[in-house]
Amino acid sequence: MRVPPDFPVSVLGLAAQVPLYSPLNNTGMAAPVFTFKQGVDILSPLDLVQLPRAGTGTANPSGDLVFVPVSQYALKDKKNTKTIHIAAVESTTLPIDLPLTSGGEAFWLDDRTLAHAVAEGSDKNKVITLYAISVKVETPGSLKLPDSPALVGKFPTDTASNFRYSAKTGTLVFSDYVHADGDLKKVKENDDAWENRGDTAFVYDETFERHWDTWVGPKRPSLFSVQLSKGADDKWALGTDFVNLLKGTGHHAPVEPFGGTDDFDVSDTQVVYTAKDPQLPKAWHTKQNIYIVDIHGLSGPKELTSGKQGATHGPVFNTAGDKVAWGERERDGHESDRAQLVIYDLKKNVRYTLTHKWDRTVGSIAFAHDDKTVFFTAGDLARTKLYSLPVPPTPHTSSVDPFFSDEFRTPRELTSTGAVASIQPLSNGRLLFTRSSLTSPNEVFVMRGLDESGKPTVDQLTKLAAAGLKGKSLDGGEEIWFEGAEGKQVQGWVVKPPGFKKGDKKKWPILLAIHGGPEGAWEDQWSNRWNLNMFAQQGYFVVAINPTGSTSFGQAFTDAIAEDWGGKPFVDLQNGWKHVLGNFPEVDPDRAVAAGASYGGYAINWIQGHPEFGFNFKALVCHDGAFGAQYHGYSTDELFFFNYEWGGRPWEPRAQEVIKKFDPINFVEKWSTPMLIIHGSKDYRLPETDGIGAFHALQQLGVPSRLVIFPDENHWVLNHQNSLKWHYEVFRWLDKYAGKSE
Repeated sequence: MRVPPDFPVSVLGLAAQVPLYSPLNNTGMAAPVFTFKQGVDILSPLDLVQLPRAGTGTANPSGDLVFVPVSQYALKDKKNTKTIHIAAVESTTLPIDLPLTSGGEAFWLDDRTLAHAVAEGSDKNKVITLYAISVKVETPGSLKLPDSPALVGKFPTDTASNFRYSAKTGTLVFSDYVHADGDLKKVKENDDAWENRGDTAFVYDETFERHWDTWVGPKRPSLFSVQLSKGADDKWALGTDFVNLLKGTGHHAPVEPFGGTDDFDVSDTQVVYTAKDPQLPKAWHTKQNIYIVDIHGLSGPKELTSGKQGATHGPVFNTAGDKVAWGERERDGHESDRAQLVIYDLKKNVRYTLTHKWDRTVGSIAFAHDDKTVFFTAGDLARTKLYSLPVPPTPHTSSVDPFFSDEFRTPRELTSTGAVASIQPLSNGRLLFTRSSLTSPNEVFVMRGLDESGKPTVDQLTKLAAAGLKGKSLDGGEEIWFEGAEGKQVQGWVVKPPGFKKGDKKKWPILLAIHGGPEGAWEDQWSNRWNLNMFAQQGYFVVAINPTGSTSFGQAFTDAIAEDWGGKPFVDLQNGWKHVLGNFPEVDPDRAVAAGASYGGYAINWIQGHPEFGFNFKALVCHDGAFGAQYHGYSTDELFFFNYEWGGRPWEPRAQEVIKKFDPINFVEKWSTPMLIIHGSKDYRLPETDGIGAFHALQQLGVPSRLVIFPDENHWVLNHQNSLKWHYEVFRWLDKYAGKSE
């Protein structure tokens, strides 16, 4: 649930109890072997785990080169190879790949120098080492890298990460984990003392005691600055004075568990960051404040937020460094509230909201080079689009709803398809962005002509997945709309299998995919985990509905699921299901199955107890799904989520009413559909006992069921071999009950 990314030994689950008919897990038993559908035109799970997986593109200061971190797994060697792909933005210069034998992170130092931070050494001597890599553009049209990188310096630990460089002042800002003393140079000493404390106990006086997939230890993240510059000898050198910018503040940044460089930004003189409010219990509050601090730590942080907001994200400076923008949610405790674009004028000390009347949630934010325009992403109708607004004159006083003319209130839509991420404005009216879609993983694009009156043009700069996807008949998805609960129009996708022909009668098994969140959406976006085309490629007609609670369709539609998990969303799912069956005679309703994760797993459990819905599924798949809602209200890591979604703390009267009405555990006696249950033991959002409890219920009811446990996975399955095992178990189960009979 929630979260708004992947996939070395296979986990066998309960192999002693249930025979595994898999080429991946040979039990020596004579049994039919299930195999994936494969072919030159089919993208199988074997292909998916071996596709290149690209991060997001980052351009150099002048905007003529871009690098992209890429990883690619090889099943034969069981090895994940990492590289940096460097491509030209404005020429036909051929791209080049820089191998990263030991992984690491990269960032630009100047137009022709990449910094590479990589862990080196072993055991207690392991630290992050920084190297400089020269990138030369030669004629005709080629890039060249040096034979060996140049050593720049070393960090005191092996956990330095999330690097942002201010070239003008030669200052590097980064994050690292430190003990209570905040001293980066004493981390190793403090680590040693902790590891040799004589016991293995973790003791807590406040939450979080564990978060996402990790038990909270004695260290917390903080932001540091250090000098990094090129000397008279033309060599780069890293300073040794590491300044903890947050020491003594109670602030921790980036915000765990997913925060990174998007949680802070640097100008020539300052650092702006978001952090959880230090005065509030973190487990049942979402409130994050925006602070600004001197880049050298010469003065303490100043809060820029009003103090009345909920969560904040993505603070960024404009080019001049005199304005800051961020995304801000109004309500504390509601992680999926609408995020609005807020701008703070540092010269005038005025804060104002720019998108107060726009019913969409702002994602990534960036100012144009001339600071006259602000760009941002936002979910809209199951796509993540790129928008822009002119920056208005700063009002005289701070306001959440200042008066502006329509030109400052109506965002300009710049893209209409796919899922845009990591936007970076460049000079000369250009903007770099990364985009994926239902048929393509991340690729890097450049938009040109933003400083002209006509329509901007878009060019694709990378083709990282082209070879792996060549000849594969992936489906771009067909959008459907129908009437759902309370007469609202509800959107969804159908994704068709290879060989689908209009007019076939009852040829294709049909699968309903139910997304998590519940405040999430099936978007025109690639996934390495729940990939709709992967189900279609294995021969299923896929139905992916965005019911009540889904994002990108307006805040009222998103909010309408609160305290109603088993209500309006299932009116939408039933109506959407009937719409598809009535409009696509090619599908076979007698071979219908369903699968979901997180809230989608809750939905699977809810469907189990409500045969009156009339789906008539022959098999179900529940991944990390909520089984006992009341227990979840006590056991989940982020308590604010349950408190908002279920009407209060689990012992409070309103929550008790909602639990009685919508908890799947109250309807177990009606369960009868064969079900596969998958759970990660490191899932602290929905602990594994939810999956185990559901499995125990099914076993005692005599319902065909199977439990797959991944001891080393969290809410997601990220290990490549585990991903392959996940796909094998899912498709084997579905095929057993919905496969075409001979």
